[in-house]
Amino acid sequence: MVNQKELFDALSEMGVDFFTGVPDSLLNDFCLYMTNNMTAKQHVMAANEGNAIGIAAGHYMATGKLPLVYMQNSGIGNATNPLLSLTHDCVYGIPMLLVIGWRGDPSINDHAQHKKQGELTPVLMKDMDIPYEILDDENTVIEKFRWAADKAREISSPVALIAKKAILTQKEKKQQYPESPLMNREEAISAVIDVFGEDAIYLGTTGRATREVHEQLKMHGIGEGHEWQNVGSMGHVSSVGLGLALGRPDKKIVVFDGDAAAVMHLGAFATNCRYKAGNLIHIVLNNGVNESVGGQKSSGQLISITDVAKACGYRTPGHAVKTKEELQQVLKTMCEGEMPLLIDVYVRQGIRSDMPKLAIDHKAQKEALMNQMKK
Repeated sequence: MVNQKELFDALSEMGVDFFTGVPDSLLNDFCLYMTNNMTAKQHVMAANEGNAIGIAAGHYMATGKLPLVYMQNSGIGNATNPLLSLTHDCVYGIPMLLVIGWRGDPSINDHAQHKKQGELTPVLMKDMDIPYEILDDENTVIEKFRWAADKAREISSPVALIAKKAILTQKEKKQQYPESPLMNREEAISAVIDVFGEDAIYLGTTGRATREVHEQLKMHGIGEGHEWQNVGSMGHVSSVGLGLALGRPDKKIVVFDGDAAAVMHLGAFATNCRYKAGNLIHIVLNNGVNESVGGQKSSGQLISITDVAKACGYRTPGHAVKTKEELQQVLKTMCEGEMPLLIDVYVRQGIRSDMPKLAIDHKAQKEALMNQMKK
């Protein structure tokens, strides 16, 4: 891993001192350095990657200084629209550095949801007219950042650096979790399953929650066909839930969302309520951090998700829920109604050390769910 202080000192010398983006596990130490050493005016953690491109464009126009946007390559999809219709040379021509974590790098074995994105990452840069270099040797990282900064200024457009594993972060993440009296995610998931059992379909949000939902369903003896794990497409799990709920209004659809994932595409809140899916039960497991990619603070506990949900039309308990007893009481008394129910559940950070990796056949899970939905 490159020395982060040396890298950021070099970036400062290059005139790059504004950073925005969405955390990624392959950029973990890079992101943590910004979190620990920069002010809110220097480092803005965005809701999604397109949001970050817009923020960077505005900052460049206000200051004339080259901004840096960081993301996982799965976020290129969110960023594509503003990259092509805002920053591209054929529109406004706004320079910026893009630092992209290369999940699904074809030279390594990665999860299924990353493989195609990994194959296409360099292709997408080429097709979007974004010059790029691959960060594959920590000894050449600063040199390549300097090339990218010079190139972005020269062409007045974005330039990308695609980071391989262990270049901008350590090989293994070292996370420490603060003590808290709150439930953890798994305990909250278990409490919900205790209420509904096999009378519901359960969806798990991107990240560690997919492992925990899958494991808890097995531990509760809930059969195949009652789950769907949103292993990719961060922020879209409640939209999948809405589609299921509208297709089978007689079935309870329980969505386990994450706070950072929910905030990433908050527009889904309004859509879920506009179409009045009363059988949709949307549970936000809110630990206030982007835990799966390093634990950087999210907006989850800095805003009132309950108030946002209520304003969109959700039924809510009126406040965040913090205990198993209150969570189950809300589910038992509020699960029936014309509008979807949202419960913002505050949970503590962390995952148990013996939690199994998610090992599922994605297409088989889809087929099992579709068979269950026919019943």
